[in-house]
Formats: sequence, structure tokens, C-alpha cells
Amino acid sequence: MKILVVEDELKIADYLYKGLTEQGCSVDLAHDGLDGQHLALEIDYDVIVLDQMLPGLDGLTLLQSLRAVKDTPVIMLTARDRVEDRVRGLQAGADDYLIKPFSFMELLARLQVLTRRGRRQETTQIRVGDLTIDLVARKAFRQGARIDLTAKEFMLLTVLARHQGEVLSKTAIAELVWDVNFDTSANVVEVAIKRLRAKIDTPFGGGLLHTVRGMGYVLEERPA
Repeated sequence: MKILVVEDELKIADYLYKGLTEQGCSVDLAHDGLDGQHLALEIDYDVIVLDQMLPGLDGLTLLQSLRAVKDTPVIMLTARDRVEDRVRGLQAGADDYLIKPFSFMELLARLQVLTRRGRRQETTQIRVGDLTIDLVARKAFRQGARIDLTAKEFMLLTVLARHQGEVLSKTAIAELVWDVNFDTSANVVEVAIKRLRAKIDTPFGGGLLHTVRGMGYVLEERPA
């Protein structure tokens, strides 16, 4: 089981790392939200243990950015025991919740349940018209031909595909693909969209990636 632990309390993080590695798990640690977001988006984990209160980027915001592109099971840890806090976490996309202090054996049992459930429910492919995105192999194909994409282009395509038919603004795309503090005044999004369109549309004579003037971009199949 490959696990990401995002926890800023070093004593808890070390405790979890030791306990989980002793159980034969492969564990990556992040001690702030920004590092956790980078790892969660770039690497495919079986499950993520996510603290709610984090420096740099809070756990709920991290979770929302993750849910835009991945269905990785997430169990949230928090010292807050109010029902409203748990509801917010579940509504943001958490699969389970555990209040600090917690039993390690209970956490381990919950992680095992989530990974089993995740394997049953995981979506491995997204289709948009004749475009196929393989989320496991991190490859894209159109009309049976492999499309050569960079890691960032693949992430951008996945975000658009998960929201197919929905217009995403530049700000939304920047936050989901780059960073919540990304400078949306720069033209990086436009350049990235142009490059992606040149790869997934231009060679195939049909447009899937559309610009909606004044609003943003949408990936969808439209009638000829």
C-alpha cells in the first residue's frame, strides 16, 4: 500500500511513518499543504492521510484541488470534533474522518477499507468523443493514435476531461493545475491551452477543446 501522509505536527507524522512502514506500507511525508498538494497531484497513491489544519494550504483546499483530477481515497485527521467540521470535510470530498487523538490500529483498519473500496470504484479511463484518457498509464489517445503530452499537459487535459461540458475559467484552471497562489494575470494558461489544442485537436481535424469568449475553456464533443 502506497500512502501519502500530510501532517504538520512532526511527532504525529513520525509516529505514522514508523507505524505504517512497519506494516509494510510505502509512505511519503509532507509537512505543509503546498508540498502535500504537489505530491498528491503528481504521484498516484493508494490512499492519503490528510490533516485538516496545515500551513501554506489548508487540508480542505488541498482536497478540493485533488478531487478535480483524482479519486484517490482520503482520510482526514483533525483535532476539531464539531459535527459541522466533519460535514465540511466530507462535502469537500473526504472518504473518512478520524478525530485526534486516535488509535493507530483503527486508522490502519480504516485505510485498508478505503483502499479496497478505491480499487473497486476507481475510474481508469475518461472518454470525450474519440479521445481516450488512461488515468492509470497516464496516456491519451485519439482515433487510436497516442498523443505525446508533458506531465503538465496531461494534468490540464485530465482537469478539463473530468469537467467535460463545463466551462472552466482561467482562474479555476490555474488553481487546479498549477497553484492556488498562481498569478492569473500571466498568459501561462492561454499558452498551455494553445499547446494542448495543437496536440489533441489540430492533427485530427476535429475540435474538442473550445474557447468560450469571456468565460474560459471547455472540453466537449460538439455536433459537426
